[in-house]
Amino acid sequence: MRQLSPARRRELKARAHALDPVVRIGEAGLSPTVLAEIDRGLKSHELIKVRVNGADRPGREAILEEICGQTGAQPVQHIGKILVVFRENPEPSPGSG
Repeated sequence: MRQLSPARRRELKARAHALDPVVRIGEAGLSPTVLAEIDRGLKSHELIKVRVNGADRPGREAILEEICGQTGAQPVQHIGKILVVFRENPEPSPGSG
């Protein structure tokens, strides 16, 4: 998957600013259920925030890499406990067209 251009990343960061996290990862870590929820969020919204509780910075970096590897998403931003990921949805949304 190709990297996001700096301009596209800036645009996505600006869009993500107003978003609330749609998924929270707790002490149990990144389970298949949590990955499925992230995948659903990406299908619905393309750009989502994920809050990671109970992990240090290297742990959050590893979780971000795992999310992107498992879902085909691209990392946009990692600030504190918040991860922002993007996956373009090639399918038109229902009702459009």
